Amino acid sequence: MRKFIQQTALAGAGLIMANPLSLFAGENAANGAFVGNIKSRGYAAKDASGILSLWEFERRPVGDNDILIEIKFASICHSDIHQLKGDWGKQQYPQVPGHEIAGIVAAVGRNVTKFKIGDRAGIGCMVSSCMKCESCKHGEEQNCENNATVYTYGNPESGSPTGITQGGYANNIVVNEHFAIRIPENISLEEAAPLMCAGVTTYSPLMRANFNRGDKVGIAGIGGLGHMAVKLAVSKGADVYAFTTSPDKVNDIKGFGAKEVIVVDDIAKLKPYRHKLDYMVSTIPAQYDIESYATVVKRGGFYTQLGMPVGQQLSLNVFAFARTGVNYNNSLIGGIPETQEVVNYCADKKIAPKIEVIKASQINDSWAKVANKQARYRYVIDTATI
Repeated sequence: MRKFIQQTALAGAGLIMANPLSLFAGENAANGAFVGNIKSRGYAAKDASGILSLWEFERRPVGDNDILIEIKFASICHSDIHQLKGDWGKQQYPQVPGHEIAGIVAAVGRNVTKFKIGDRAGIGCMVSSCMKCESCKHGEEQNCENNATVYTYGNPESGSPTGITQGGYANNIVVNEHFAIRIPENISLEEAAPLMCAGVTTYSPLMRANFNRGDKVGIAGIGGLGHMAVKLAVSKGADVYAFTTSPDKVNDIKGFGAKEVIVVDDIAKLKPYRHKLDYMVSTIPAQYDIESYATVVKRGGFYTQLGMPVGQQLSLNVFAFARTGVNYNNSLIGGIPETQEVVNYCADKKIAPKIEVIKASQINDSWAKVANKQARYRYVIDTATI
């Protein structure tokens, strides 16, 4: 009898190792319903103070089309700070930020085909959309025509134990497989994480601009997004002109491949570049003299604004801008296919963000440094320290 019990126990352990989902499945798993919420812990804002602290919470069960990701790294985006401080509108708390996520698949739902347990996976700014409209069906889920895009944190989420989506400053996340990105083996997880937002947000408008090799491309604001924009534009053959207000970044920016770095400590520094550039991307996340910056672009050229100021409003003198003869547009992240594309592209071309890996205990200090333009250039949280 003792030998039989031992053999049975070993066989059961083997089945669990072969199918970890047995730990989540209930007796009614025939219809794909996995019972039991997933316990999680993360760093959350409890109010609009911008101070984060450890919080234990639960995520929804792993559904038929879901995967459970054990988060390894999550990077800090300036958007995290804006949202959690209520700069873009009133928030529900507690709320865990983070939409630049990289980790390992720990469980899969029964209908999942894109991932298997042990795969490397990333999550960016979105975790759901209607998947039925033309935009969603053509890989532009961020532009869902039914306004059903669900962002990775702070959005109402059906089935969430907390009522809203909770982000990546945590040890795990449950997400529909469609919204997860496959991370190739030839890039580290910590370097892949910032590509989920900073990478695709800059890659998307640069690819739409369809500039030619040797064209003059301007990048204004060289932070987490801006430094990736420089690297990506250089990799596509552009002559990059980088505009920054931080003199101590000049050598770094040249190292990223920029042809010229202009320190804009006075708006008059823009005058020598009047109508010189073919295209311009601004990642500046604050009010600024956009009309003067636009004058560096040739008449008929395009100027893309990426940075989102407080209140999501950017003051624009219509007459002054009209006189520049420049076409103005905005861009918002990128769809899932494009996010996969930029991750693969950066992995293959060895284009990596410049990062500093931090412990969870350093999050609040790092937030302050991001707000004060001291980040060089993306803080990445080692979630094993949460």
